[in-house]
Amino acid sequence: MAFDLRILTHADVRLALPMDRAIELMKPAFVHLSSKTAVVPTRLSMELPEQEGRVLIMPVYIPADEKISLKLVALHAQNPERGLPYIHALLILMDAREGRPLAIMDAEYLTALRTGAASGLATSLLSRPEAETVAIFGAGVQGRSQLEGICAVRPITRAFIYDPNPERVNRFCREMAQRVRCALLPADSPAVVQKADIIATATTAHDPVFDDKDIRAGTHINAIGAYRPDMREIPEETILRARVCVDSMSSCLEEAGDFLMPIRSGRLTPEAIHAELGEILNGAKAGRENPEEVTVFKSVGNAVQDLVAAQAVLAEAQRQNLGAAITL
Repeated sequence: MAFDLRILTHADVRLALPMDRAIELMKPAFVHLSSKTAVVPTRLSMELPEQEGRVLIMPVYIPADEKISLKLVALHAQNPERGLPYIHALLILMDAREGRPLAIMDAEYLTALRTGAASGLATSLLSRPEAETVAIFGAGVQGRSQLEGICAVRPITRAFIYDPNPERVNRFCREMAQRVRCALLPADSPAVVQKADIIATATTAHDPVFDDKDIRAGTHINAIGAYRPDMREIPEETILRARVCVDSMSSCLEEAGDFLMPIRSGRLTPEAIHAELGEILNGAKAGRENPEEVTVFKSVGNAVQDLVAAQAVLAEAQRQNLGAAITL
């Protein structure tokens, strides 16, 4: 029996799912994750050492929605120097009841969008409501979505952008001036965090990108770049003194060097991690409790975010007749 499959490009995904809607969608996504009402196998990672790359395969199933998705992600460290995105990705969305493919969509933008949306949601729950200054580390695709997500939930007036490559910073500021309403200011030192109410780290660093002594009381940090045991962006001292929340406890304790390194050194125990975001959303754990505490949201990314976002993208694409429908 023939059936239609919708093909959706980067531009289609962007049109179908704005940031404010994506942030709202992350609420049920993280509740599914913490309540274990989604089936999320550990993502498969395949190394490409000759290419300085890695491939991730991320499946997920939400029984209540009767949907399955499978995302294939390729990460190549040399791509930015080639003028290419660090991440390329595709997502297949399927009907779980019949096993029928529903859509294939570009997931490069979808990944950045759902990651920025998760940080936007975490910022709304953990940062001070009056926060107005942000520091972004990493002037790539993920840094852009981090800024957009934060600006969607807080009255940001100034954004400092730090990246070792000044041209990337200048390009970031030119492009994001069309998408956010705040002053975009190149930063010449990581010490810019001394001015920040909110920090977002979206880098491929293996060592902390700022100094703990520069963090002010009351700062909130979204740490989304490091996703392997040998990578970290946040100083141990910051992790040890902060109220730390995560997207997935099990994934972060398997993949996040920000935690695994201090755990191996004996300075941190898993019990010191305060909560999953879904536990704060469902009322099981508290968010920020006073204006002076430092809060950290650590995310390694989870396939349930992709599936919830992809379903919304397809529904809106069908409504607007975006993309191309082909018959298989």
